[in-house]
Amino acid sequence: MPAGPMTVPPPVRNVARTMFRGEAVTREARAIPEETPVAFSYNRTSYAVMLATPADLEDFAVGFSLTEGVVRHAREIEELEVVAAEHGIELRMWLAPERADRIAVRQRRLAGPSGCGLCGLESLEDVVRTPPRIASAAGFDAAAIHTAMAALPAAQKLNQQTHAVHAAAFWHPARGLVALREDVGRHNALDKLAGALGRQNADVAEGLLLLSSRISVEMVQKAAALGAPVVVAVSAPTALAVRLAEAAGITLVGIARADGFEVFTHPERIAAQQVQHVA
Repeated sequence: MPAGPMTVPPPVRNVARTMFRGEAVTREARAIPEETPVAFSYNRTSYAVMLATPADLEDFAVGFSLTEGVVRHAREIEELEVVAAEHGIELRMWLAPERADRIAVRQRRLAGPSGCGLCGLESLEDVVRTPPRIASAAGFDAAAIHTAMAALPAAQKLNQQTHAVHAAAFWHPARGLVALREDVGRHNALDKLAGALGRQNADVAEGLLLLSSRISVEMVQKAAALGAPVVVAVSAPTALAVRLAEAAGITLVGIARADGFEVFTHPERIAAQQVQHVA
């Protein structure tokens, strides 16, 4: 009999495990995140393959296209199809011919693991390219940052099940948590968020971009592509991320925990009662 149509795998699997706790040994199931190859193609031309969690794939397709610079607006993708195959998933997109010409400008040639945001680039200049400068005059106080970050855990449904995925979210002062996306790769989570926001036509310049991961240079580049003026993360930025954020006009807020946070670049966007300088 011919095989039936392939289906997209679930984002979470239950697997058997043996658990050792002290002298006790137990056997039971545990929820873990799925990781599958996801291929991007434009007008039947292969562009990249990333390993990702198979959830919010339409958002992934749109967001990846936006942060890669293949398109400037979500509406430039005229058609999008999610196709499950034997060895993974293909995100097939069709662009107007004049937009398709951008594909060759920065085409990735290597498969990208879930933790990689720079795979397949052809020169060192591509890695440290200066993103567009953010000119937003938006400002936020400490209470807003604490409120925004406090909203993350309850919205991280996949992480509640698996304790093994990253999240990227957008928070607006008047609307609260607008969107959150999760993935085994932090870059993928941000791309999925970018797609969700692009499809909603959300004004990213008026809110906070939230990350459950460290702030690496490629996360700054993606944030700049979105036009995000402030990036807040639970972990610290890398030194290169700080230099790039300074040049791009992005405020980096790291180590954002319940007891405080640290601002590494452009602190003028964060209101403070008093700043104490410690040598």
